[in-house]
Amino acid sequence: MKALAARRHDRRAPVVLLLLALLLVGGLYAALQPAPASAAPQAASANDVTNGEKLFAANCATCHGMGATGTNAAPSLVGVGAAAVDFQVGTGRMPLAMSGPQAQRKPVVFTPEQISQLAAYVASLGPGPAIPTAEQVDASKGDPANGMAIFRTNCAMCHNAVGAGGALSQGKFAPNLWSTSNTHLYEAMLTGPQSMPVFNDANITPQEKRDIIAFIRQQGGTQPGGLSLGSLGPVTEGLWAWVVGIGLLIGAAVWIGAKSS
Repeated sequence: MKALAARRHDRRAPVVLLLLALLLVGGLYAALQPAPASAAPQAASANDVTNGEKLFAANCATCHGMGATGTNAAPSLVGVGAAAVDFQVGTGRMPLAMSGPQAQRKPVVFTPEQISQLAAYVASLGPGPAIPTAEQVDASKGDPANGMAIFRTNCAMCHNAVGAGGALSQGKFAPNLWSTSNTHLYEAMLTGPQSMPVFNDANITPQEKRDIIAFIRQQGGTQPGGLSLGSLGPVTEGLWAWVVGIGLLIGAAVWIGAKSS
């Protein structure tokens, strides 16, 4: 009996139990850990960076300078990341056709492969936001209701309650979002182009960005009923009510006056 008790109280038993507990906790953590929201972005090859540098020197260095360090005509691109390049070049805003209050969307100059190469070159100059993956911008995995709440808190004051766009000060404007691709919507939130603020993952999480994209996709420029009035919200609605309402009151007053005379 004493021999059995000695085995049960071996001094090495606590160490063994601790190791077993650690293995159990580690196994449970690995089994129950949620899947990552997206795969890591594919790393650019050295050939992409080299070709991107050549494209940059031929098309962008005039304004942004060799090495993208910036000039009096355009800012430095060091540290803006691949996402900023993909948005600006992929929407045709860059190369800039002419100076003005803000760069406007126009037909894209480069092929998708060339845009990827330019993005790879700029990304190699310093760390910055990467181009989002297909999963990150998948609207089917977003919650439009939550996206609506976030959009109307952070975006509606410029882009209007349903993303139809609107005027800003000094000749600037917030564009209509209905025809913007999911990837470019995500990149705009991530990089803050033009007058738009940057919404990094601490401000709006990746899932919330996807929720916003789902909400915008759900709008799609459609009107559930009645006149859209440009989908500009209370401004046009108030103007319409004022013009029609006052017009009807004036018409009624004239008719009553005519009848009484």
